[in-house]
Amino acid sequence: MEKAKNILVHKWRIITILSAFMALTLILSSCQGAAPKYSSTEEQAPKQKVGVVTFDLSITPEAGKDTKLWLPYPTSNEYQLIEDVHLSGNYNNAEVYREPQSGSIMLYAEWLQPCVQATISYSFKVTREEILMKDFQDYSGEIPVELEQYLLPTSLSPTTGDVKDTALKVTKGKTTVLGKATAIYDWIIENFQRDPNIVGCGVGDVEALLKSQEGKCTDISSVFVAMARSVGVPAREIFGIRMANDGDITSAYHCRAEFYIPRYGWVPVDPSDVRKYMLNNGCELDNPEVIKFRHYYFGNQTETYLDFYSGRDLVLVPAQAGTPLNYLMYPYAEVGGKVLDWFVQQNLKYTVTFKSL
Repeated sequence: MEKAKNILVHKWRIITILSAFMALTLILSSCQGAAPKYSSTEEQAPKQKVGVVTFDLSITPEAGKDTKLWLPYPTSNEYQLIEDVHLSGNYNNAEVYREPQSGSIMLYAEWLQPCVQATISYSFKVTREEILMKDFQDYSGEIPVELEQYLLPTSLSPTTGDVKDTALKVTKGKTTVLGKATAIYDWIIENFQRDPNIVGCGVGDVEALLKSQEGKCTDISSVFVAMARSVGVPAREIFGIRMANDGDITSAYHCRAEFYIPRYGWVPVDPSDVRKYMLNNGCELDNPEVIKFRHYYFGNQTETYLDFYSGRDLVLVPAQAGTPLNYLMYPYAEVGGKVLDWFVQQNLKYTVTFKSL
C-alpha cells in the first residue's frame, strides 16, 4: 500500500498541511498537451470561487469494536488550489493515503474500541477556477500508456455488449475522438431523463441505465464514460461537491465526466446538469437557455465545483472489510468490519459546509 505522504496524526492533534500533495495531483491533470485551452477570441476571463470547506462527522461506537473511516481528500490540480488543511478529533490515528490504481487520495482515521462518540472535523481553503475550454483541436494520435486504464471496463460500466452496440450506433460515421465524444454527449442529452427520486447521486449501473434511460449525475456521467471507452475514447468520472452557496452543502455532492483528446488534454462534460436544468425549469431541448447550457457543459465547468478524485471499484487504503467500493464520494465507515449506511445519517452522521472568503 502506498502512502501519499508519511503523515501520522495522533489523538487530539491538529495538523496543517499547506501544499504537500500538489505534486500528486498530476494524476488528475496528467498528459496535458501544449495546445491552448482558451480560445484566443474568448473575452470572458475564468471566474473564481474562494472559501473554506469543512467536513464534520460523528460515528456511534459499538463496545469492543474498532471504528474506521475513509474520506475523499481533495488535492490541488490545474483548476483548484487546496491549502490550510486542518484536522481535529478524538481519533487514535489518522493518515493520508494514495490508492495506487486510480491515484485517488483519501483521508483515513481510526478509533480503537472507542467507548464514546467518534468525532472528526476536517477543513481546508479552496481556490477554484472556472474551466473554459473552447479552442478545441481535434488532434489524433496514440493514447499515452498511462491513460490506457481509462479505456477499461469497471464492474458497473462494461464496454462490450449493449454498451458498445449502442455507442457504435450513436457514433456511426464519426472517426475522431472529438466527433465520437460530441455524438455521445448529444445522444445522452436528447434521450435521458433526470430521476430526482434516486437516492444520492445514483450508482452508475450502465447496462440498466441504457434500458431505463433515466438517472442522476453519477448514472448519466457513467453512461457517457462507458460508451466513450467502448469506442476508444479515454474517459472518466470526476466525483466532487458543489460550493455554489454559503452554508450547508451536504446535499450538493455531484459527479461529472471528462474525455481525453490526444495532444490536447482532458475535456469536461456534464450532460447530467443539462437534464437537471431542463427538469427544474420545465424546459424542452429547443429552449434558448437549454441550448446555452448544452453548449457550456461541453468543455466548461463552473468555478463552484470542487474535484475530489476519479476512480471506481476501489480497494481503499488500508483495505476495507467489504467488497471493492463502487466509488468514494461520500464518507465511508466501518464499525467492527460492518459497513455503515452513508445515506441515512444514523450511526454515521456528517455535514459539509462552505464559507466564502
